[in-house]
Amino acid sequence: MQNKILINILPKYLKPVAKFIRHKEQPSGLSTTRFIQDFSVCMIPKATFSRSIADLSENIFLEGSEESLIYFTPGLIGEHVSRKIFSKNLPQNLKDSVSIKGSELLDKAIDNKQLKEDNKQILPVKAAIALTAMIIPLTEYSLNYIKNLLTLKIFKKSDFKNIASLEKNQENKIQQEKVRRSAKRHIGFAAACYSLCLGLAALIGTKGKNSKILQEISKLIVAPGTKLFGKYPKIKNFVNKYFCMDFNSENGKLVMSKGQLTTCVLVGGCGYFGASADRGKENLKETATRFPIVGLYVITGSELVENGLKKLLYKLGKCKDLIDKNLKTPDFNELEDLAYKLSKSKKTSVQKEYKSLVKQKCLISGLPFVFSIGVMGFFVSGITNYFTRKRYEKAKINTKNLDTNASK
Repeated sequence: MQNKILINILPKYLKPVAKFIRHKEQPSGLSTTRFIQDFSVCMIPKATFSRSIADLSENIFLEGSEESLIYFTPGLIGEHVSRKIFSKNLPQNLKDSVSIKGSELLDKAIDNKQLKEDNKQILPVKAAIALTAMIIPLTEYSLNYIKNLLTLKIFKKSDFKNIASLEKNQENKIQQEKVRRSAKRHIGFAAACYSLCLGLAALIGTKGKNSKILQEISKLIVAPGTKLFGKYPKIKNFVNKYFCMDFNSENGKLVMSKGQLTTCVLVGGCGYFGASADRGKENLKETATRFPIVGLYVITGSELVENGLKKLLYKLGKCKDLIDKNLKTPDFNELEDLAYKLSKSKKTSVQKEYKSLVKQKCLISGLPFVFSIGVMGFFVSGITNYFTRKRYEKAKINTKNLDTNASK
C-alpha cells in the first residue's frame, strides 16, 4: 500500500515512466514490455524503409504475428492449457510447485530427501508443459515460409530482387513453384516436429515419475544448466536463464521466460534463413547481415546497453544510492525501503528520497530502453537496406565487366 502511495505522489511526467519500469521488472512484464520494444524496433523502422508494397506487407504480417505469438501465447498455453492437463494427477500439495522454476526445485532438493522424491513427480510435469510450448518457436519457424506463400499468392512475387525493388523483372514460374514447394515442405516439417514434442510430452507427463531416464530428460528440459554444469555456478545460471525451456512464474502463474525467448529466436532463425535462401542470394545476405544483431538484441533486450550505462555511471560517481560495486541495482519494488533508510540517515523526507531514487532508476533502465528502440531499430533497418542495394549494384557491375571481358 505504501509503495502505491509513494508512486502516486510522483510528478505527472515521472509517474507513468515509473510504473512502466516497475512493470518491466516483473516476470509478466517481460511479455508486454518486450512486445512494445521489439515491435517498435522491428516494425516502425522497417515500415519507414520499406521498398515496395509487398515489402511493407511482409513486414507488417511477419512482425505483427511474430511479436504477438512470442510474447502473449506462452502464458496462455502454459498456464491455461498444458498445466491443467498434465498437473491434474499430481497430489494436491504438489500442484503449486509446478510454477516454481525447475532449477530452484533442484537446488532446494540437494540436501532434502523428501523434496527429491517430490521432484520425481513435479519435474516430469513441468517438462511436459514446456514441451507443449514448443508450438510457439515452431510456428515462428513456419511464419517465414507462410510469408513467402502469402507474397506469392497476393503479389505474385517470389524473387527478392523484385520484392525489394532492386529490379523489375518478369517472375520466373519455375522459381515460384520452387518457393511454393519449399514453403509447404518446411511447414509440414515444423508440424511433424511438434507432433514429436507432443508425443514426448505425453510420455514424460504420464510415465516420468516412474522412469529414471525420463526424469533425467525432464531435468535437461527444465534445468539444463543445473543438469550439465552444476559444478560451475556462473555457467549453470547463464544456461538456465537463456537456454531453458521452462516457464517463469508470477504470483503462482506460468509466464514466459527468457529461455523460451531464446528458443524462439534460434528455431525461428532457422526458418528465417531458409525462407530467405529460397528467394535468392540477395535475401539471404540481407538476412545474414541483420539477424545476428537483431537476434542478440531480442534475447538480451536493452540489458547490454543498461550494463554499459551502469558501469559508466559508477565510474563517474553517479547514482551512488542505487549502483553498488558489483554494478547491481535494487528492483523497483525495493526503492521504497531504500528511501526510508536514506531519509533517516540524511534526515530528509521520504518523498524526496523516493523521487530521487525513481529518477535514477528511470535513467538506468529507461534510457537504454529508448536508445535500443531508436538506434537499434532505425540503424539496423536502414543500414541493411543500404548494403543490400550496394551489394546488388556491385555484383551487377562485376557481372557486366565479366561479360565484356569474355566478349573480347
